[in-house]
Amino acid sequence: MSEVLQPFKTINKWLENRQPWQIVGVTASTVLGLVWAHSLYNGRENVTTRLRKEFFRWLRQVPIVRKKIEAKMAEINADFEKEVIKRLAGLTVRTSLPNNGLSAEEISEEVKNHVNLGNYDWKNGRVSGAVYHISQEINKVACDAYALTAYTNPLHADVFPGINKMEAEIVRMAVNLFHGDQIACGTVTTGGTESIMMACKAFRDLAYSKGISNPQIVVPSTVHSAFDKAAQYLGLSVKTVPVDPNTFTVDVKAVRNAIGRRTCLIVGSAPNYPYGTMDDISALSEIALEYDVPLHVDACLGGFVAAFMPEAGFDIPPFDFRLPGVASISADTHKYGFAPKGTSVILYRKPEYRHYQYTVTTEWPGGVYGSPTVNGSRAGGLIAACWATLMYVGKQTYVEMTKEIINTCRYIEQELREIDGIFIFGKPATSVVAFGSNRFDIFRLSGLLHEKGWSLNALQFPSG
Repeated sequence: MSEVLQPFKTINKWLENRQPWQIVGVTASTVLGLVWAHSLYNGRENVTTRLRKEFFRWLRQVPIVRKKIEAKMAEINADFEKEVIKRLAGLTVRTSLPNNGLSAEEISEEVKNHVNLGNYDWKNGRVSGAVYHISQEINKVACDAYALTAYTNPLHADVFPGINKMEAEIVRMAVNLFHGDQIACGTVTTGGTESIMMACKAFRDLAYSKGISNPQIVVPSTVHSAFDKAAQYLGLSVKTVPVDPNTFTVDVKAVRNAIGRRTCLIVGSAPNYPYGTMDDISALSEIALEYDVPLHVDACLGGFVAAFMPEAGFDIPPFDFRLPGVASISADTHKYGFAPKGTSVILYRKPEYRHYQYTVTTEWPGGVYGSPTVNGSRAGGLIAACWATLMYVGKQTYVEMTKEIINTCRYIEQELREIDGIFIFGKPATSVVAFGSNRFDIFRLSGLLHEKGWSLNALQFPSG
């Protein structure tokens, strides 16, 4: 017992000759210090990030630095303005409604002019990461479906039940592609970012229901920027873990070490955007089960290629609901699903997860208001166009197109590996080949390709 009381005796001895105001001051300082340390540790951003931001915020206040920044920004703005003026030369710039509406022919002509305003031949494959497929036949089917449904809104399910039926069918087809069971479910969203945001919202709220007040997601450094965006919107903390410097896939051991009591979600990419490599989803699934933490697989980029690769004759590791730890999957129908821009799917292993995605307001004077995604009103036309695209293309054509995509990708990879001075980042899993160089400035090559009409995405950390 005396050993237990010894620390208190030491404190009493240290305080016995102190004035009351000193004791109060020490106590208050200690409490405030502990509160500050707690907030620092449990903040949405890690300590390093916050210190870095604070340092640069302070640095920008230094007069000489501020003047240099302002001068550079003025130069950038002037160059941008000059470029815009040059690009718009000879075109009518409209800043107010016309008194009398334009004819359909005039509008069509102006739209054509706007579409062709850029310098890149995006219709013939010279742009990466923007346009994934151009087919006049698919385009017509999708546009016809959109024209029939342009003013529909699935928020009003009683008015437009057919749109809801099409959405449900899109989700079920996607669930089946990714080997979900009968209770797997999901939602059609406006794109990959919204799909990712909905997954983060669902598992954040699930964490809230378990008493976790400051949830954190664990993501690879190569994960799509949409996860950081979702964290900023939703007040989540992000724990970023490194990737292997040789394979450019997530360091599984680092993921395990990053999991803590606040972890509400683990994320893996299939594949990732920068390098096109696929994380070890099987290993992440085992970790998710071990720690009872949901695993989200971001397949927005290559999901609709990866799903058809086995039938196209290519091996690919399991990455979907066949792995028991996978709780949700995001995949973009408007990429290799070939649907028009503006649709994606977020899929869940079970309805409980999707429930936490929803937002419901019960006290509004306008009545009970609920919505499944970010938007209240949603474009029924986009859902119909997506549905029409899936119906028109069909499974066999998706398999054939996947074969063409993968063969082309592997041909490019093989040829690039033959070029002296160029290296490939890891092993491309689906449709992305990332390359760099240790012998010359890769950005100079990017600039030269730009001059020849190619627009390739530049990478950093490392350059590629």
